[in-house]
Amino acid sequence: MKHTLVTFLGRGRDTKETPYRKANYLFPDGTTKETEFFGLALAEHLQPDAIVILGTRGSQWGALVEHVATQDGDEYEDARIELLEAEPKSAVDQDLLDRVTPLMKERTRCDVLPRLIPYGESLGEQYGILATIADPTVVPDGTVSFDLTHGFRHLAMVGFLSAFMLERVRSLEVKDLWYGAWDMIKDGITPVLKLDGLVRVRRWVSALERYDATGDLGTFEPLLVADGVPQDKAKCLTNASFYERILNVPAAENRVRTFLSYLSQRTVPLGGASGLFREELEKRLRWVKQGQPWQRQRELAYQYLNRHDFVRAAMLGWEACINRWCQNQSNGRPVDQFRFDPELRTTATTELTSNGAGERQLAHLNLQRIRNSLAHTTRPRQRSAEYLNDPVRLRNTLHDAFGICLAD
Repeated sequence: MKHTLVTFLGRGRDTKETPYRKANYLFPDGTTKETEFFGLALAEHLQPDAIVILGTRGSQWGALVEHVATQDGDEYEDARIELLEAEPKSAVDQDLLDRVTPLMKERTRCDVLPRLIPYGESLGEQYGILATIADPTVVPDGTVSFDLTHGFRHLAMVGFLSAFMLERVRSLEVKDLWYGAWDMIKDGITPVLKLDGLVRVRRWVSALERYDATGDLGTFEPLLVADGVPQDKAKCLTNASFYERILNVPAAENRVRTFLSYLSQRTVPLGGASGLFREELEKRLRWVKQGQPWQRQRELAYQYLNRHDFVRAAMLGWEACINRWCQNQSNGRPVDQFRFDPELRTTATTELTSNGAGERQLAHLNLQRIRNSLAHTTRPRQRSAEYLNDPVRLRNTLHDAFGICLAD
């Protein structure tokens, strides 16, 4: 799998002769490298298959080429001189960078792709930078690492965002975010930081957003495993999501309870980014702690309604009504057995929808009709047909019915 390093090239901090201050960078594995260009030292450390260098027209392209050029580059001398003359005028263009690319390949010993990007002053220019990084001809399929050290400060934020855009849009794996922390220099040593924590936090935020939109608990499994949760325990959430989607609520409950039991019995706090989001995850699993089966079905019905999954919302809402009626009529018998008796379900439906014309009976009747229409893909002649042509009205009708039929 091809590994690409994306790095930014800035304008430099000192004079033209010393565009970047030389620093002795200390990598997490204890190795050091003294250089002005951290991106090149990082490439030497990571040994990627390719390095993409992003810079503006005013970046220190000439200084970079002078740093890496060898004595065997005479055939590129004209382009090299032209680049040095264009740099102070901020007149570097992509054609000129393409002509000096072979000089950079000799030193880096991997594919080098210099790319000109705008300054990012406007929204359009910021989108332009993201589009460049997302281009498969710039960053190919495989894994990618980002160096956020040099360049304008806002480019580091653009790089951070583009890393997760590549994960989501291109399905690339972001290995690491790197930063050469000049401001943390001590005794002549500049630490190199791996910003893995930011990567994992962003993945958790994305996972929560996905769950809130789809209800897919499986999105948390790889994140939990990465932070030390045993595979079989994290897999419980994926399995729970499957059972919940086919409306096998008891089976979903069992899997969620197994996972929550593991969390409560841990002798050490949940580590990594997962520890930061434990409370948010548990909040989304609280439905299993509702006292009665019909109350758990009610909570799930509201969740599906909030996602505009009207079919599951209506089916679970109506099932909660039946389950509640069975709970009141069971007289100590197991409710799960009692409620599956076809004759009793018919009796329950009749009593819930036909005893008079009060608000509660009308709400039950509306809910039953909507549930039947959605479950059987029919269009009824009854008044509920009106709701099936208006998503706002359908949501409000189901919400009102839940509030009346399933109130404590």
